[in-house]
Amino acid sequence: MRKTILVVLFIAVTYATFSQEKRVNVVAARAAGSIKIDGNINDEAWKTATRITGLVEQRPSFNKPEDNNNRSELYFMYDDNAVYFGGTLYEKSTDSISKELLGRDAIGVNDFIGIIFDTYQDRINGLGFYVTPLGEQFDVKYGIGNEDISWNTVYETQTKIHEQGWSFEMKIPYSAIRFSKEKIQNWGLQVIRRRSKTGQQYSWSPIDPAKFGFMNQAGDLIGITDIKPPVRLSFSPYFSTYLTHNPTAPGEKWTTSINGGMDVKYGISDAFTMDMTLIPDFGQVQSDNHVLNLTPFEVRYNEYRTFFNEGTELFNKGNLFYSRRIGGTPMHLDDVSSKIGAGDKILENPAETKLINATKISGRTKNKLGIGFFNAITKAQHATIEKPNGEQYQIETNPLTNYNVLVLDQAMKNNSSVSLVNTNVLRSGSDYDANVTALLWDIYDKNVDWNVWGQFTHSRIINDEKTTPGYHYRLNGGKFKGRFNFDVHQFFADKNYDQRDMGFFNNNNYFDNGTWIGYKWVKPKSFYNNLYLNLNINYSQMYKPRKYQWFQSNVNINGQLKNLWRVGVNADWRPESHDFYEPRIDGKMVRLPGSWMTGFWTNSNSAKKFYGSLEFYHRWAPKYKGHGTDLYASSNYRFSDKLSVGISSFTQYGNNNLGFAYIPDGTDSSIFGLRNQRTAENIFNAKYNFNNKMGLTFRLRHYWSKVKYNRFFLLKDDGRLEELSSVNYDPNTNVNFFNIDMNYTWQFAPGSFINVTWKSSSELFNQVVRDKYYNNLRNTVEEPQINNFSVKVIYFLDYLTLKSKKKSS
Repeated sequence: MRKTILVVLFIAVTYATFSQEKRVNVVAARAAGSIKIDGNINDEAWKTATRITGLVEQRPSFNKPEDNNNRSELYFMYDDNAVYFGGTLYEKSTDSISKELLGRDAIGVNDFIGIIFDTYQDRINGLGFYVTPLGEQFDVKYGIGNEDISWNTVYETQTKIHEQGWSFEMKIPYSAIRFSKEKIQNWGLQVIRRRSKTGQQYSWSPIDPAKFGFMNQAGDLIGITDIKPPVRLSFSPYFSTYLTHNPTAPGEKWTTSINGGMDVKYGISDAFTMDMTLIPDFGQVQSDNHVLNLTPFEVRYNEYRTFFNEGTELFNKGNLFYSRRIGGTPMHLDDVSSKIGAGDKILENPAETKLINATKISGRTKNKLGIGFFNAITKAQHATIEKPNGEQYQIETNPLTNYNVLVLDQAMKNNSSVSLVNTNVLRSGSDYDANVTALLWDIYDKNVDWNVWGQFTHSRIINDEKTTPGYHYRLNGGKFKGRFNFDVHQFFADKNYDQRDMGFFNNNNYFDNGTWIGYKWVKPKSFYNNLYLNLNINYSQMYKPRKYQWFQSNVNINGQLKNLWRVGVNADWRPESHDFYEPRIDGKMVRLPGSWMTGFWTNSNSAKKFYGSLEFYHRWAPKYKGHGTDLYASSNYRFSDKLSVGISSFTQYGNNNLGFAYIPDGTDSSIFGLRNQRTAENIFNAKYNFNNKMGLTFRLRHYWSKVKYNRFFLLKDDGRLEELSSVNYDPNTNVNFFNIDMNYTWQFAPGSFINVTWKSSSELFNQVVRDKYYNNLRNTVEEPQINNFSVKVIYFLDYLTLKSKKKSS
């Protein structure tokens, strides 16, 4: 024991003496006894634990020491099975503690305390474990400019609120952390505390807002001795059942289903983990926010499926992975009607492909090489057709498809990294395959002051006859340290570049240049805590043939006031643009009028019982006397720590907005129109949490948008418009979406949940543009509604826990 202590002390002195950068550090203490996780810091073992003191403000007043009345007394230790973090967070009174039951992984207005480990000391990646005063957990994976809050693991916490403030205890098993097998280890370490009502956030190692990066400003935990990575193996089997009523279905109106599957997590080595989902069930995820899309481009929807959100920071590099492609719309969904015989009718044509399984393998070696591999398989999808004589047959709408992503990410000194990303889509049968490969670099100087980053990408579309290659690059350079920052950038894609099979993609064939200039005031002054001034200028050309597309300039200033309100003011100017996509015909271009915009936004202090936000933007396009207003308002009221309700409303008014109308049948002419658009989206949220393990949420959304065309124009070859006296087609549109999502969740054991969900949806599409909002809401609610009721049970099984129980029995 004495020998180990001497070794640890030697390492501590050596580390402090020869480290290239001065960092705060502490020597890790091994636990001298057992710890009962109950929120009370009274176990004997805590008396010999490592003390972590001297937290300083991260914001609003950087590097200001904690006030003695609000000080933090924190302790850290470890044993053969876990690391332990505990302490007391002092407050003048319990009224100064901001606390609300929100459920796991929801931060909201809560105070919190958290510890972050960089176990391989690459100064880039970290794992954060947090707890709020009411004992709710949230965990975070950190990277450069990225916080992955969807990452989840299982650890144990308890808290106590008392007259002096609140105390906590945290036990993080080694199965939740990746680290090497070395006998003596040093980890990067950071501690974060937030006091929401004062707007203060503290850190153990100072986090300078004038510097770039987060984990590179962490301190060090040194001398962790004789710990071994455990067998990391867990299973999460699930059982679910659904009852669905669909009055619009051609056959059975009521359907039931029973499903079962499993998620598996396995530590392949001390550094690498495999995550696998077998026969997954995503039926309880939140409904998509469908909208009326008047653009020539696809709408990007959020990913709510946990498996595709969690631990995907490696796979998201280069923006080549859009997980909604997996299990998305069948590629030949809309071709069925043209393939059936006369008199045949479509009985079933599923709008989503079914996922068979998906696997993720990811980790980082001791040499700081991050490796990620993702693979998913979707089954072939078919439409069911019935002949007039009753005979049925099927038409394939999507082939059996394999998706995979491979990422190699080498972390280097000074927060720098170089990455290689490859995505691949393989389809059975005659449908084409797709492959995209990208080289990425992110290089900083020694002081993490100047930065050069970019990406070079090569795409290939592969079919039986030929392979079509495409090229794309992004070049960026700038300064991100100090009060004055800037970047200059250039983006390019040739006319064959295509990443849409695995990634999100709007258009190619562009050559863009631009710059961003920013200035910040991060020291609190008379009326503000911080201010940020930004200028953006971007110029776009078509690459081949080289033609002007658009120019945009934007200036904005935003910041936080002393009362913790946030405010911002925006303005932009856009001269006439040449749009090669809005006509919906290759080779055509339309000259869209120039415009300018002004607006502002503000958010109140979120720690108050009543919280509100407001955004207002108005745009003018003088040529056709066009103008439009966007107004967004939201509010939330906390009745208690358990109950809160919120309402948000988005309203959009557009008058004389020039846009595409239609293409007459049998022609290559594009008709444009001046249109008036009215859009309203209202969302009502309510949540009630019975305790920190059980809660109920309710979400209601109604979206309405109508478009009325007033004047029509024929698009000429030079992009100008010739007004038409009359047209023989009515492009007016009126769209409504109505959704209810209600969910009860009970975490009855660590990592184990019972979820009960009710979902209801209805839609209304017509050309009645005279009706007002309330008539549309009533008519939509009266439309046939699809109702879905489901129960899902997920049970978490940990191999080490099962093994220890077996030994004790």
